[in-house]
Amino acid sequence: MLLTDIIQNNANKFYKKKAIVFDKRIINYGQLSEYVDKIASGLMDSKVKKGSKVALLLKNSPEFIISYFAILKCASIVVPLNYMFKEEELKYILEDSGCCCIITSSEFVSILKRIRLRVDKLKYIFVVDKKVENTIEFPFFSDNNLKSKDYSCVHENEIASILYTSGTTGRPKGVMLTHKNLVTNAKSCVKAIKINKRDKFLCFLPMFHSFTWTVCVLIPLYLSSTIFILKSVSPFSKVIKSVIKNRITIFVAIPAVYKVLSKALVPRILKWKALKFLNPLRICISGAASLSQAVIEKFKSKFNMPLLEGYGLTEASPVVSINPINNTKCGSVGLPLPGIEVKVVDEKGYSLPFNTPGELLVKGKNVMKGYYNLPEETKEVLQNGWLYTKDIAKIDEEGYIYIIDRKTDMIIVRGQNVYPREIEEVFYYNKNIEEVAVVGVKDDFRGEIPKAYVVLKKGRTISEKKLFAFLKEKMASYKIPKKIEFVESLPKSSTGKILKKRLK
Repeated sequence: MLLTDIIQNNANKFYKKKAIVFDKRIINYGQLSEYVDKIASGLMDSKVKKGSKVALLLKNSPEFIISYFAILKCASIVVPLNYMFKEEELKYILEDSGCCCIITSSEFVSILKRIRLRVDKLKYIFVVDKKVENTIEFPFFSDNNLKSKDYSCVHENEIASILYTSGTTGRPKGVMLTHKNLVTNAKSCVKAIKINKRDKFLCFLPMFHSFTWTVCVLIPLYLSSTIFILKSVSPFSKVIKSVIKNRITIFVAIPAVYKVLSKALVPRILKWKALKFLNPLRICISGAASLSQAVIEKFKSKFNMPLLEGYGLTEASPVVSINPINNTKCGSVGLPLPGIEVKVVDEKGYSLPFNTPGELLVKGKNVMKGYYNLPEETKEVLQNGWLYTKDIAKIDEEGYIYIIDRKTDMIIVRGQNVYPREIEEVFYYNKNIEEVAVVGVKDDFRGEIPKAYVVLKKGRTISEKKLFAFLKEKMASYKIPKKIEFVESLPKSSTGKILKKRLK
């Protein structure tokens, strides 16, 4: 099955059903299919052909979804871009991927014009919202009747999208995901979470991110559900109001959002609308970054609602596992999705027993085709059908996965393996701590030592001495950070993931 088949099938079966709601705009499945065909025809008029790479630099909007599927309808490859990137970051990806054109909005045109002068293959800038000099206006919602074309034949194993990793360990790498990868992952998520076409999804996380795209866009489209789009998470009160007003049933967010929701102020905000309005909301899902146990426990106690933590990575399209609704295990990222195999191995690649930490390996139809133009890096992580995730994990007797840390973040103190996330979890049990990140720093005597960067809650104070005493009661001495630095904030990616490389 191709991704474009999802749009066409829905148009045939549910022509008048709402597909997308954005502010006061409503697009049904029939209209969505027509817009996709129209834009695909326009792209091919501009010489976009099979195998061409087309970049997307847009904020959350119907245009993002329409453009994505129109590019695929041309048998071309989508390259979504992080709209928070600076000029040099965008230039690197556009140059590395070899994009021939880019679909964007007027707010990004000035930076893209400068980039176009420096990137040989980038020929066209298509603007979706208004006329801009030296760009091509795109007929998204015009009355132009573009002639239909015979679209190139595409196989499900061909590349649909190249998603660039965040680059926390070096230059971003282009993850090549096929139609089969993405469709399979969406289907597996539906089976694991038990969601259906009556569910309503709220999409406020950035669509360029693999987690958002699969869980908040592909899954509802596959189910013929309705997507309610917000441009962003800010202001957060708008998110809450949308949940209530649109009777959202599936709420997908990142840990930073659940941290806000777990605070005492949020329930008081909700009371003025009466909790009965929240009855349709039945599942909350967290992904894209690790979620602390303290936040999970606070959230559940306040809302009495399932908060399902999952695990994934872009190279796996991206979801690998999620906690079952009726049998969650705190601290675990759940069970593998249907059709996905996992195992934990040692440094030599031998499988390890239950509850023994090692590198997590993943196998399934969701695993990427490889890194774009990086054959050596691809061979390193794809071996005998297994994806080496570089995450340290353990698997219990029931098959539940526990992520301990990134392999690259592991600290070795006098020969002992120390996992930063384990230390961070202890910090979060202190009522004064808002956020913490632990990294390894060089030490002349021990090789490496843990160092903690700590953000205190507003209005709270605690001395370094008292914090050391708190940690000493809860963990072995070699795990305790030898240095603690209090900071106002931690550097983060667009999805709230702490950028530890910057701290190092």
